[in-house]
Amino acid sequence: MKKIALILILVLSLASCKKSRNTTKIVLADWLPGKWENNSAEGNLLESWKKVNDSVYDGESYFIKGKDTLHFETIQLNQKGENLLYVSTIRGQNNDKPVTFLLGKSTEKQLVFENPKNNYPKKITYSLIAKEGLVIEISGIQQGKSSSDKYSLKKTK
Repeated sequence: MKKIALILILVLSLASCKKSRNTTKIVLADWLPGKWENNSAEGNLLESWKKVNDSVYDGESYFIKGKDTLHFETIQLNQKGENLLYVSTIRGQNNDKPVTFLLGKSTEKQLVFENPKNNYPKKITYSLIAKEGLVIEISGIQQGKSSSDKYSLKKTK
């Protein structure tokens, strides 16, 4: 009887460990929630993130010039099993349907999402450069040529 109880405890322990490993990738983005912005002569880039629960973060990104919103995107980080997905829906692009990117290499201060089937971007990188500083780099193919854009944002209160 003791042997069966020990085996049962061991199996349950292993099962719970496996579940916690599956949900740990989103923890890498714990520094992301909040409001981030870059104000420049070209316009204002604003990105905001909130933690919905232990496996979902919701985000929005805007680029505003004057009174015009030139870019609006909804984003979701979603832990699905062992995968962390970056799901982007940009108004006016891809028939307003979402495009999904999979977390590739990552560290405590950098998240790299990739979708090699998408032309632009193929890769989206979020890098925390300071407690209040973030760099977003997007890269891929535009008009048959490699292209990338980099944005530096500061956290706002």
